[in-house]
Amino acid sequence: MEKVLVSIHCPAYNHENYIADAIDSFIMQQTDFKYEILIHDDASTDRTAEIIKKYEKEYPELIKPIYQTENQKSKGISITQLNLQRAKGKYIAICEGDDYWVDPQKLQKQIAYMKNNPQCSLCVHAGYVVTATEKKLESYNRPNKGDKIYTVEDVIEGDGGLFITNSMMFLTEFGLNRPNFFEVAPVGDYPLAINLSLLGKVYYMDEFMSAYRVGVNGSWTARNLSNIEKRNKHFDRIALMLDELNEYTNYQYSDVIKKTKSYNRFNLLFEQRKYKEAKTGEFREFYKKLGYKRKVIILINQYLPDVSNTLKYFKRIWLKWAMK
Repeated sequence: MEKVLVSIHCPAYNHENYIADAIDSFIMQQTDFKYEILIHDDASTDRTAEIIKKYEKEYPELIKPIYQTENQKSKGISITQLNLQRAKGKYIAICEGDDYWVDPQKLQKQIAYMKNNPQCSLCVHAGYVVTATEKKLESYNRPNKGDKIYTVEDVIEGDGGLFITNSMMFLTEFGLNRPNFFEVAPVGDYPLAINLSLLGKVYYMDEFMSAYRVGVNGSWTARNLSNIEKRNKHFDRIALMLDELNEYTNYQYSDVIKKTKSYNRFNLLFEQRKYKEAKTGEFREFYKKLGYKRKVIILINQYLPDVSNTLKYFKRIWLKWAMK
């Protein structure tokens, strides 16, 4: 009997409008190996579980769901750990229930590389950023033009946004390895990427093979980063996680950790319009490296706020017109 090579980790919660796109993108994968779809429904209060059950009935050998009756994440339980512990595959591919893949060869391409490069601990790729309902292109997640090997320093400095989460593929045994710095992190993908970079090489494929939705109602971003107070708390916890990482790695990445923490504070100062503070001291070098366009926008916000508000108004009007 053929063994499962890849386990797809799909956490889902109140994704009734999106989960079908995710599952369809899993089913369409063209591979010369066996894979399984591990969906974890975390006690959704909408029709997510109902939709998953329809797919489970049609593809019982492929789709292996868990239907929770109590929300596990609210209890502080790691959904990733729950799913990985039951995975039969040697490798894990991640895609949350409100995202989806766009290339039917995605799994095949990543597995081909990882098989030929056993030193690779994490394989990622480029992705599209799209609107939640219309799936209109908003931007690209493309960290590099061309394939690239990323260092531990690169991943730390990337601050969690370097790679699109639904591009990640890694060895299951590595995913089950959770050092202490995971426990204080407010997110899971950033410490996961860091830890995987510590265990081997991180390889980026410059191919667009997935889509990440923004503007999803009730999403983690909407709940945790919706205002400056929440963002301050979030980055305080990121700083704490980086301090734990520093200790875990015997301080060999102190310089990049210090730089990353400072850059996060720099961005928060700009969000709070504390421009003078953001241009001095430890933040001066970050400001000097900003592009001309960003500096002009900052000057307008700082000295001509009425002009800034007018420009934002016309931008919203233009976007509404462009979307018709």
